[in-house]
Amino acid sequence: MELSYEVLKTDLLVIGGGAAGCFAALSAAKKPSIQILIIEKANIKRSGCLAAGVNALNAYITENETPNSFVDYVKSEFNGVIREDLVYTAAKRLNSVTKEIERDGLTILKDENGNYVSRGKRSIKINGENIKPILSEAVNKKKNISVLNEVNAFDYIVKNGRVIGVYTFSIREPKVYVIYAKAVICSTGGAAGVYKPNNPGFSRHKMWYSPFNTGAGYAMGIRAGAEMTTFEMRFIALRCKDTIAPTGTIAQGVKILQVNSDLEEYIKEYGKPTTINRLYSTVMENLKGKGPCYLKTQGITENQVKDLFKAYLNMAPAQALRWFDNEINPSKQNVEIEGTEPYIVGGHGASGYWVDTSRKTTLDGLYAAGDVAGGSPKKYVTGCFAEGEIAAENAVKYIEKQSLEEIPKDEIDKKVRKLNSFFTNKSDFKDYELEEAMQKIMDEYCGGISQHYKYTNKKLEMAEKSIDKLLKLSLKLKASDCHELLFIYELIDRLYVAKTLIAHLKARKETRWKCYEENGSYPEKDDKNWLKYVNSVYKDGKINVIFRNLVGRNEFYEHKN
Repeated sequence: MELSYEVLKTDLLVIGGGAAGCFAALSAAKKPSIQILIIEKANIKRSGCLAAGVNALNAYITENETPNSFVDYVKSEFNGVIREDLVYTAAKRLNSVTKEIERDGLTILKDENGNYVSRGKRSIKINGENIKPILSEAVNKKKNISVLNEVNAFDYIVKNGRVIGVYTFSIREPKVYVIYAKAVICSTGGAAGVYKPNNPGFSRHKMWYSPFNTGAGYAMGIRAGAEMTTFEMRFIALRCKDTIAPTGTIAQGVKILQVNSDLEEYIKEYGKPTTINRLYSTVMENLKGKGPCYLKTQGITENQVKDLFKAYLNMAPAQALRWFDNEINPSKQNVEIEGTEPYIVGGHGASGYWVDTSRKTTLDGLYAAGDVAGGSPKKYVTGCFAEGEIAAENAVKYIEKQSLEEIPKDEIDKKVRKLNSFFTNKSDFKDYELEEAMQKIMDEYCGGISQHYKYTNKKLEMAEKSIDKLLKLSLKLKASDCHELLFIYELIDRLYVAKTLIAHLKARKETRWKCYEENGSYPEKDDKNWLKYVNSVYKDGKINVIFRNLVGRNEFYEHKN
């Protein structure tokens, strides 16, 4: 097989057609003169984290709450190290973007007075099984938005320090698309599959985060020299055992407590009931021999049981099907819980591109939104919408002063030759073998499930060398078609994410977020030295760490490009 190439041109290019990408495109499309192209690795109708649906919008300013109180909440949850300006600018838009998706057709549950039904202090209930088709339908209605499905972006096109487009290849036909744009928004999502997952073999993709989010946006930015932030704040979800279905559906939906095997409420022994402590306390109870741990559903009403079945069918049907298949009634049997493997994600954690309040990265012409944008955790669906809107508004302004630029044909030919080399390579390994090796290394040396999420600096140093070896081997893998080429690039991207993550874990010499970032070499939190961001820039094969001071909500940090 040999790839040929085709050149495409647009005003605004959106990489990734998930929640943030769709909303960014819809926001930019309000200016009819702008031509927008979304490129999507899968199919935009059912892609990204919302593919299976969602049963609540977990970032919303409910009655008696404000954008400032939302920032205070996020700051408290993450022990002071967040980008307050980013959280605040997103928080101010949470309710308005919610109204927009409701107008597009999303069903938001309301009480007898017509008010949204709250699931918690910052959460409202929805019927969200079809949220992604609603978004894709809204996109398809816009005359100035085009969608290119089943293409994989693998490198930015950079000219004089400015991102002027992206290289992609089709996963169905032997074709490379060289896409030029006046501005680019990256909204590809975070990274799953870097660590060894909960479930082995055939079920290895039964995980919390979308298994198709492989860190491509991160990796492209890393390779292009963009500044990245807070990769060490991994996210580890507390989930229903085996199905990896969300526990918040039960804990918040029907106000259920966590208990150990002796039915003792245990979280309070470990501090406030934060997202981090709900996980950490469960890990500790198991280590103390008091596991397994559960959500105490025994005794809930039959109406609550029906609500749970409906909620899970809206977003995580595996849990409802398990109850059906095993004839389990959660009112008579508690639900066992466990932690997942770590993920690198900027929607629940703060890993991602270092952006300013316009969501512009340190690379001119490139913006980031959603899970790929760093610094603002707990943005969830509506926060991704808000960031997509912010990025789009500023990208449209940027476009007004720009013209399309191109690169010489010989540069394109060189890139295509590199891709074609994967069809002629000779390798003793398969991509999935190197992937399993990577996951084993990350699990055992970088704080995976088997290590109860702890790591030491010595182990990280061992992992660093091993990941570099795997990266070299990955460049020699052989593909027989474009689909296998996709698998190779997904592996390569994950390895770049792993390399960056290890550098960040080594750099933060404290333990600030239990389980998320638990350094056995430095087990205590150190506010004196570590109330700061750990950032990095990749250059000449090395991750160069940068430390930056905290940014307050009213400081509105901007790049000095």
